[in-house]
Amino acid sequence: MNAVEITQGNSPIVLGFPHTGTHVPSDIEARLNARGRGLDDTDWHIHQLYDGLLDGATSVRATFHRYVIDANRDPSGVSLYPGQNTTGLVPLTDFDGNDIWDLPPTEAEIETRRATFHAPYHAALRAELERVHALHGVAILYDCHSIRSNIPFLFDGTLPDFNIGTNLGATCDASLSDAVEDICTQAQGYSSVTNGRFKGGWTTRAYGQPETGFHAIQMELAQSTHLNTEAAPWSYDQAKADKLRPHLANILTTLAALAPTLRGTS
Repeated sequence: MNAVEITQGNSPIVLGFPHTGTHVPSDIEARLNARGRGLDDTDWHIHQLYDGLLDGATSVRATFHRYVIDANRDPSGVSLYPGQNTTGLVPLTDFDGNDIWDLPPTEAEIETRRATFHAPYHAALRAELERVHALHGVAILYDCHSIRSNIPFLFDGTLPDFNIGTNLGATCDASLSDAVEDICTQAQGYSSVTNGRFKGGWTTRAYGQPETGFHAIQMELAQSTHLNTEAAPWSYDQAKADKLRPHLANILTTLAALAPTLRGTS
């Protein structure tokens, strides 16, 4: 199986899907414990949720599971959130702090996974961003994520529905984050926050360089917005999704419309 699936479009928007993949090679799966084999920390159905929302959008999707190696972590292994509970380049625990391995990977094995999975995903993402930038003079990466709304190991209380991450404004022009914030704030029945617990992962931080015409925003959705329940079997709730998708479409359409205003700002 290829490590990455690419759909090329001619829009200035590139959708990143680092955490929707569920493929675990058999030799790696054999080393996971029963909890790890449940793959609970998947961004369940997120590529389905965004499918068809913006004509011409490019998408880059990792097919491998984040327990193999996390495509949204610094390949050097540096923590995204120093001093806070989080999971690493190859997670040793799940989001609840429980061990997921019978036999954790060695450093040599992690290096092999970096080369086999992490590097090809980011080579593809970088290539698509550069292609889109060449077409439009600007590229906007919208990194698509989801997570359970209650995870005491990672954060207190209940997560808002829309969690916008721009690394405190560093990864995109303010007009983009302002527009996304406005849409989320006005979405009736939903809550939102910008740069709260989730400020953008390594992908957003690495590619969001607005001074060069590359902008990046991470959207972390609470899974309560589109799943039947936030537990196995992680079923997609069509009614919830149908309510949510127009807001997501509005976000993507608005970002695409703003792209021409960013030309020449780098």
